[in-house]
Amino acid sequence: MPLIEVTLTEGRSAHQLRALISSLTTAACEAIDAPLESVRVVVREVPDTHWAAGDVTIAERKQKQGGTS
Repeated sequence: MPLIEVTLTEGRSAHQLRALISSLTTAACEAIDAPLESVRVVVREVPDTHWAAGDVTIAERKQKQGGTS
């Protein structure tokens, strides 16, 4: 049973998340010949204040890009 886990920052629409789930399921079926019913997809959304790289959160990066000092 393939399990695909995806972590994203919040902000995508339900339609976008549904499309992602469908695309990932199809990719797993095609790549490893997995039966559709066996593919599991888990999407986790986290606030952009809880995701950081280089000690800077995504929220902080967005704020800097917006010209706020």
